[in-house]
Amino acid sequence: MRKWRLDATSTVPPYEQIRLRILDLAASGSLAVGTRLPSVRSFATDLGVAANTVARAYRELEQAGILLTAGRSGTAIASGGDLVQARMAEAAETFAAVVHELGVPAPKALAIVSAALESGTAR
Repeated sequence: MRKWRLDATSTVPPYEQIRLRILDLAASGSLAVGTRLPSVRSFATDLGVAANTVARAYRELEQAGILLTAGRSGTAIASGGDLVQARMAEAAETFAAVVHELGVPAPKALAIVSAALESGTAR
């Protein structure tokens, strides 16, 4: 993971690139449950970003149940992404219900979601 670099040309904010990279590695099994991650400071130094950037990515992943931070014991992978899949499915069901309630055609609803994902405003 320390060999990976941020894409400086991307419109995706650095904290989001970090969050997505860790999520991808956890979901694919490349980072197994229990794998310790680098400290916020050392990872930030490796990536050339502020510590708060890495801390935000870690915090969001912890809130999603993907990471577990145990004080001086560090931060580790807590889940392989099942919680993320469940949250996405729940959000999709909620979105679909709103779309149906408003009578929005599916292609238009999907275009709205796609635009939101591409703009980076969706989380």
